[in-house]
Amino acid sequence: MMTTIAVSNQKGGVAKTTTTLSLGACLAELGKSVLLIDLDPQAHLTLSMGLQPEKLRHTISDALLANASLVSASRESPVFELDIVPANQELALTEKLLYSRKGYEFQLKNRLAAMEGNFYNLVLIDCPPSFGALTLNALTAADLLIIPVQCEYYAAHALRQIIRLARMVQEKTNPRLIYQVLVTMYDRRNRISQLMLERMQLEMRPALFETIIEIDTKLRESPAFGKPITLYAPNTRGAQQYRALAQEVINHG
Repeated sequence: MMTTIAVSNQKGGVAKTTTTLSLGACLAELGKSVLLIDLDPQAHLTLSMGLQPEKLRHTISDALLANASLVSASRESPVFELDIVPANQELALTEKLLYSRKGYEFQLKNRLAAMEGNFYNLVLIDCPPSFGALTLNALTAADLLIIPVQCEYYAAHALRQIIRLARMVQEKTNPRLIYQVLVTMYDRRNRISQLMLERMQLEMRPALFETIIEIDTKLRESPAFGKPITLYAPNTRGAQQYRALAQEVINHG
């Protein structure tokens, strides 16, 4: 049975793309077949896989508009069992076109359901940092929403927003959706970070992953080399923490 995971937060700069890429690679390392879907017009996930968005023949836009299947739009990655459906700037136009289609919020869910056979164990969707047709499609298709969040003052406001959005989706289009919060870019030397983490652990423990992703320069560097952390720097703290997260996700499922 395929599990679909959306990675989303309306606040940018919270390691959303890094989490999608790193978690996907770690799940593949554990023997799972994984499909990444870049649902952000900025195409950062696509760039992080070493692809050039402007040169792509097929993208997620083709699948959303029913001009191609997800499998035909997918590309293999340097990681065994890890594929990606890439994106480019055309996705911004695609989002506008989706609104004119009946049942537009179910387009991605329908494309996933149309994949014949057991192609993938898991699908990870990198969402844009805003709420619109693309994010709604991702959350409607997802079994699990992972919300990356930093331990800083403004993060609490953004977290409340995305949780309200998740609950709205549960009511309107996807009653099976559950969400888990992932602390990212944690700085153990920062007093505010420590206080915010303690508060989150007190108030949100059932919905909080045990794994904490700390600041790691190698995690920032790996996309520039078109590689996930498991290939770029497999023995670093960041790689080990995303491996722990992958194990949590598997146990959760």
